[in-house]
Amino acid sequence: MDIQLSHRERKSAFQKMTREGIEILVVGGGITGSGVVLEAVARGYRAAIIDKADFCSGTSSKSTKLAHGGIRYLAHFDFALVYEGLLERGRMMRNAPHLVKPLGFVLPLYKENKRPMDMPFTLPGGIGTSWIMQAGLALYDVMAGRLGIKMHKRISTQKALDLAPCLKTDGLKSSFIYYDGQTDDTLLTMTVLRSAAQRGALLANYAELTGFDQGPDGVIKAAHVRDVLTGDIHTIPVGTVINAAGVFAERIESMAGKSQISIKPAKGVHLTVPREAVKLGDYAVVLPETPDGRLLFMVPWNTRVTIGTTDTKGGNIDQPAANDDDIDYLLRTTNLYMRTHLTRADIISSWAGYRPLISPANNTGDTSKLSRTHLVMDGPGGMVTIVGGKLTTYRRMAEDTIDHLAKRQGKTVSHATQNMSLDGAKGAQAANAAVDAISRAHGWSADVIKRLKQYGSEANKILTWCAEDKSLAQPIVSDLPYIMAEVVYACRYEMALTLDDMLVRRLHLNFEDWSRGLKAAPAVAQVMARELGWSISDMAAQVANYAQKQ
Repeated sequence: MDIQLSHRERKSAFQKMTREGIEILVVGGGITGSGVVLEAVARGYRAAIIDKADFCSGTSSKSTKLAHGGIRYLAHFDFALVYEGLLERGRMMRNAPHLVKPLGFVLPLYKENKRPMDMPFTLPGGIGTSWIMQAGLALYDVMAGRLGIKMHKRISTQKALDLAPCLKTDGLKSSFIYYDGQTDDTLLTMTVLRSAAQRGALLANYAELTGFDQGPDGVIKAAHVRDVLTGDIHTIPVGTVINAAGVFAERIESMAGKSQISIKPAKGVHLTVPREAVKLGDYAVVLPETPDGRLLFMVPWNTRVTIGTTDTKGGNIDQPAANDDDIDYLLRTTNLYMRTHLTRADIISSWAGYRPLISPANNTGDTSKLSRTHLVMDGPGGMVTIVGGKLTTYRRMAEDTIDHLAKRQGKTVSHATQNMSLDGAKGAQAANAAVDAISRAHGWSADVIKRLKQYGSEANKILTWCAEDKSLAQPIVSDLPYIMAEVVYACRYEMALTLDDMLVRRLHLNFEDWSRGLKAAPAVAQVMARELGWSISDMAAQVANYAQKQ
């Protein structure tokens, strides 16, 4: 069943929600909320999801783009969290193999590393550190079980340098390779949403919750939702509100009464640099020790490298941004392990997001020490709130949320999404073959081919449009893998409504392009105009608004 997700479906969703009401309204269109609405409709609920901005515009699009178990939590003996992450990583790779791919990580250990991987203790002179690390990696592999990727292995210094020529050699005493997964966070979120829409979910981005109607008992009866693009207010009858608003979850609860949760936002900052600046190949690198006890990753991403992340408290959660201290910290720490020396001139972009960490009310300590697990609880007005967690465990978080609601309602608990393939998984191999077959005719690079295969069977639509209009087969930026047909796809099937939606999230040009997408903006806006019915003045306004934010 081919379900489109365009501006037309958004308008229809508002009308249906207002006219017919819904059983479950999910507030928050990041990966967690997307997983919740999919879980809900998969179990037969009539459900909808709204977000005050674009889908995946918050924390979910600011991740390191990894599907991982959280190897550093082994050092804290948080085995349950690691096991949950590894189990969900395996399910992601099984249910969405086109979206989640294996990625090898080179882990070097240096003589100066006293507490690598945030080990809770030190050994005299670092004796035995390599053996402890190897034991930890072996446990990581064993915990993954049948859903594991590849077993870790110790490698020679020369092999480490072959895979990661950027690493310094002084003091390098041992090295390892282990495996996790990599995904496009925005494409994953939109695929989950599309999978939900195929099962009847109603979706509306730029839909801001402004308040509730509550009965004499305080229970929420209806939600007031403002269409941010038109200003119209919709009153939507609801059975249950599920609050999946991440760092804004307290705000949502306070609309219905006194908030029962305490969230301590932790800012994570990343840098994007060219691959040639760090001489990184197809393997990621783990920087094993940092001043604040975190790990830093250097992750290959298209023709770029992502470096991150930080973990600091405070800041404006409405406008997350990297400051000078964040950037200096990442550069300084990365350069400790590098042969080459990164400077600000090498930085294409810096970007930040906030993790919704669960905190005791009186906690004032380091956010890197707070739990990454999730919590489901009843909130004011009868809402259910889901907070915490991470991208990798989104499906389990959604499952626990709907389990909680089902038990409260006296319904049978079923786990509908554990083995559910996401949209694009079925028929992906045939689509991959079609991409390979047609790539030479369009002159596509290996990076473009790799990118198109992330759509799975949905790539067939893109191939058809490229055959009909050769201009859609052209790369938008010469050294990045995105082509113009993806703009069409995002407008028709990913509810992209603004130039910002396209250049920041769907195509990542804001982070990966040296011009931050400014040079490509007019051409992209022209394609969007044909899809969305923009006038010439609309196009000009979109380009001007985008430029103003840069």
